[in-house]
Amino acid sequence: MPPRCRTSSGYRGVRVRPFGWFYVEIRSGNVRLSLGTFETAHEAAHTYDSAAWRLSRPCSPMNFHDAQTCQQAQDLAPPPRLIIDQDHEEHRRRQRCLRIAEADELAMAEWRQRYLQDVANENAF
Repeated sequence: MPPRCRTSSGYRGVRVRPFGWFYVEIRSGNVRLSLGTFETAHEAAHTYDSAAWRLSRPCSPMNFHDAQTCQQAQDLAPPPRLIIDQDHEEHRRRQRCLRIAEADELAMAEWRQRYLQDVANENAF
């Protein structure tokens, strides 16, 4: 059976992040449980189904109907990704690079506004 279209990713519980990865969350009562971020929507959807099995959800709202037991759903889902200090450092490094790039863009925009003749000379060159 094909997956059910629920969000922009095409799967229930899976959202597309701006940078192209797929974020999974499931609700349990009034609590939202974050299941992680994955490179593909397919992996994310299997993770959602595995969590739904663990929460004893009915099979009808799941993305795939190829798992008949909780163990089969867990076997199909990728193992959870452990976030380590190295991941946090990489995230901080990327955020610094992004802030530098944004500052460069702002400086160039300000330069273009202040020095119109230089911009015209550059375009003519």
